[in-house]
Amino acid sequence: MKTVLLIEDDVVLKENTAELLELSNYKVITASNGKVGVELAKKYIPNIIICDIMMPELDGYGALEALSKSKATKHIPFVFLSAKTERSDVRKGMNLGADDYITKPFTEDDIISAIESRLAKVSILKELRKSDIIEPEKNEIKTLNDLKNFFDDYGVEFNFKKEDVIYYEGDHSNYIYLVNNGAVKCFRIDEQGKELVTSLYKEDDLFGYTSFTTNTPHQETATAIENTKLLGVSVLEFNELLEKNHKILIELIELLTDDLSSVKKQLLQMAYGTVNKKTAATILKFAEKINRKPEDPIKISRNDLASVAGIATETLIRALTEFKKLGIIKAEGRNIKVIDIQKLKSIS
Repeated sequence: MKTVLLIEDDVVLKENTAELLELSNYKVITASNGKVGVELAKKYIPNIIICDIMMPELDGYGALEALSKSKATKHIPFVFLSAKTERSDVRKGMNLGADDYITKPFTEDDIISAIESRLAKVSILKELRKSDIIEPEKNEIKTLNDLKNFFDDYGVEFNFKKEDVIYYEGDHSNYIYLVNNGAVKCFRIDEQGKELVTSLYKEDDLFGYTSFTTNTPHQETATAIENTKLLGVSVLEFNELLEKNHKILIELIELLTDDLSSVKKQLLQMAYGTVNKKTAATILKFAEKINRKPEDPIKISRNDLASVAGIATETLIRALTEFKKLGIIKAEGRNIKVIDIQKLKSIS
C-alpha cells in the first residue's frame, strides 16, 4: 500500500480528502501545516506528498524547499493543492520543483490520476538513480569500510545536542546511522522505572539496526551523550545495497556477532563481577566510547554508570569514593572526571 502525506490546514477538506484517498487504497498521513508536514515527511518517507500553499507556520513553498534540501525526501513527488489559480503562483511552484499542481475544487479523478502518474514517474526515476549511485562493477561495496564510506557520501545528516533523543523505544527504525562525531547511549526503562543502558556508540560506529531489511520498531531509546552528528541511510535504501552487494553481508553478520558478544560479556560481568571491578570496567567502556584519546579526562553521569554496571547508585557511589581516595577520579558537581585511566585498567 502506497503512503500519501496530505498537508492541508483546512480541517474539513483535509478529512474529506484523506477519506477519499483511503477508499482508493492509499495509506494517508495528515499534517495541518508545512512545519509539521516536513517533520512527518522525514520521519515516514511517504511515496507522495499533496500540499496546500497558504498555511500557518510554514507555507507550501517553504515545505517544498525544505524537503528538496534533504537527500531522504528530495525525490518524493510533490503536488501542490491550492485555490490559488493565477499563473504566477503555478509558475513559482513549478520553479521550486513541484511535480504537479491541482486547483480547488477538484474531482476524485483529478487527484487520483495526479497521484498515479507521479508515482509512475518516480518509479522510473528511482531506477535511474540506482544506476547512478550503485554501479556494482565500479563501486561494489565489499567491506564495512566501503559501507561507511557510502554513509559519508550519501547519508542524510542529523545533528543532536547533548541529551537530545535520537529515537524512542517503539519508534519505527526508518534509518540506520553512522556516528560521524560525538557519542550515543541506548537504554531501556524497566518496570520499576530504572534506566538500563544497553549499548554505547562512539565515532565511526553503526547503530539503529533493529533490522537491516525491514522497518521494525526500535527496542530501546537512543540519546546523544554529547553534541553529536549522525549520517543516516534509510532502511529501504540499505536493503537495496544488500541486494546488490552480497559480500558485505558477511561483515554485517560479524558486526552483529560482536554486538551479541559485548552484551554477553556485560551480562556475565553484572552477574559475577565485584562492585569495584564492575565500576572500573564500566568507566573504561564509557572512556572508550566517548574519548578520542584514552588519556583525555572525561565526564560521566553517576546514573549512566550505575545502569550500565548493573548496580544500585548507592553501591556505585561507595566504589567511586574508594576510587577518589586512590587518585583515580575526582568529583565535579553531579559528574565524575577520570584522571588516571591506567590505574582503572589494573582494577578491571
